[in-house]
Amino acid sequence: MRHALALSLLALLLGGCASNPADRDISGTWINQVAIDAASRGGPLREALQAYGPNLEWDVNTKAAQARYTNGFENVDGKLLGEKSGAWKVDFYGSAGSELKRDGKQLSQAASENEPEQVFDRAQVQVPDGAPLGASFERALYSSYLGGSWKVVNGPGEGNTVQFQADGQIAGLPGADRYALCLAGDCASMSGGNDNMWLQLNGQGNTWIFARKGKELEILQAVNTAQTDEMPQFTPGERKWLLEKQ
Repeated sequence: MRHALALSLLALLLGGCASNPADRDISGTWINQVAIDAASRGGPLREALQAYGPNLEWDVNTKAAQARYTNGFENVDGKLLGEKSGAWKVDFYGSAGSELKRDGKQLSQAASENEPEQVFDRAQVQVPDGAPLGASFERALYSSYLGGSWKVVNGPGEGNTVQFQADGQIAGLPGADRYALCLAGDCASMSGGNDNMWLQLNGQGNTWIFARKGKELEILQAVNTAQTDEMPQFTPGERKWLLEKQ
């Protein structure tokens, strides 16, 4: 009898834990860690973002009934309509809505007519107060995809150690003090399927095409083949640097 009572109490306790509201809470910042992990295996960034995108980051505030996301090109604000059986409906003011749900430690975005199912992980990186939507994904990507030390094998500054910082600063690459990777939008459509980045020094910079192959990173000049009155169209030009991950 005592054994049966103990089992009943244990089942009740476990049932209470399973229905803990905290386990269903979707508030906070969630990033597309799957896309970051895929890119960080050493392949093209664009391919990873297309395979596991399109959305890169969600920011959810259940108390304010607000949810917003970014795909790297546009930020979309929505309204949480409430929870039902652990799923939260998000309305986007005239466009197709989304459904969000906790799946263990991840946030699941249900498939819709326009987008595939996606999963997101809680952001672990720290961003400054007031940072724009997408900053958490960007910092996590920069740290994972280009983090660590790189050596200039060929090009200006040969032999230098180059470090790409998570906040967009760069050290050791002659002629550049900041960088930004193209994730989506106009910069992506202008490069013909090639990965590209922005390199600048003292606020002035240019677009460069890059190719990541394992531990090697090629940075090439971006040649604009468009007419002066057309949107720029960049193709790979002469290689400027060859970097090797240390």
